Amino acid sequence: MAAAPLLAASLTRDPLAVAAVAAAFQVPWLLAGLIAGALADRWPRRTVMVVADLVRVAVLGCLAALVALGRADLLVLITAILVTGMAQCFFDASSQAVIPTLIGRDKDALTRTNGRYWAIDTVGRSLAGPPIGSAAFALSAAVPFAGDAGSFLLSAGLISRLPKLPAPGTRQPLLAAIRAGLTHLLATAELRVVAASSALYNFAYNLAMATFVLYATHTLRVATASYGLLLAMAALGGVVTGWRIAPLTRHLSYRQMMAAAAVLQGVAWLGVATVPGVYAAGAFLALVGAASTLVSVAASSVRQALTPDRLLGRVVAAFRLFGGGAAGLGALTGGLLAGAAGLRAPLWAAAALLVVAAVGLRPWRGGGLPHA
Repeated sequence: MAAAPLLAASLTRDPLAVAAVAAAFQVPWLLAGLIAGALADRWPRRTVMVVADLVRVAVLGCLAALVALGRADLLVLITAILVTGMAQCFFDASSQAVIPTLIGRDKDALTRTNGRYWAIDTVGRSLAGPPIGSAAFALSAAVPFAGDAGSFLLSAGLISRLPKLPAPGTRQPLLAAIRAGLTHLLATAELRVVAASSALYNFAYNLAMATFVLYATHTLRVATASYGLLLAMAALGGVVTGWRIAPLTRHLSYRQMMAAAAVLQGVAWLGVATVPGVYAAGAFLALVGAASTLVSVAASSVRQALTPDRLLGRVVAAFRLFGGGAAGLGALTGGLLAGAAGLRAPLWAAAALLVVAAVGLRPWRGGGLPHA
């Protein structure tokens, strides 16, 4: 999360090129998401997760070697992100589907477990990873990628200790399986609303975040080794929110959780753009992290509650397809906007879009599931 944009920024100062690297994190869901979801429902889920981790070990190990040899360029970096992201499509479709298999579909249990799941995920992905990644990058550009490869090797070992999880789906033709998952999503009103609002949230987040590394290092004058610490503030907000989300959202519908997240993120980007100083930016990024956890928990819980096990991998993949597609478009839009109107422009645009999204959700109407 920190080393890839830092490597991109060291290779080019073109905002659109840096934004392309950010977009590459989301594009795999467009290329392989639906297929990954269908196959994840067809194959044993523990095996899918282990193999996905081992693929990431190989790809990131090769990237680290190329960086160390001075042979890595933007094309190499983007290719590695794309292949690693395709493996993540398989992993995420399976890992999200495992949760209701292990704990059931009670609403309180899903909210509590998903909150803790995303809190722990955020500790590794965003709280510990970026500071270590940016500090390691300052020492040697290859080190964070080699360390990331090692983390996936450890993950594969841990996942292998889960109980055996047989494939829940049928071996129907691939296109028919994909169509069944999409049909269930589009035919279920609350799933449809949350999926659409998640996509809009992701578009706005990546609109602002795609060139944030340039805003932070050039406008806020954040040192390279400190950039990960700034990102860690967002992670801290997400971790605290995830761990306490069950009591915080007990009286909110999933629709209301999504609206609250849009308002929080909108206020945060407005603050980052208007209030000067690194410390203020860190505080506002903590709000962004809290909002992102709200979205993750609402989306995870509603699809686990309203989707049968045999379709869950496909519905997870469909959510990520819409969200990832919107995120990629948002990142590219942010790059174009920053190049045309300056590095603050994406922050202003994201804030305005999120206010519109919050009103459009009509949170006063509640949702199909009365309480999260």
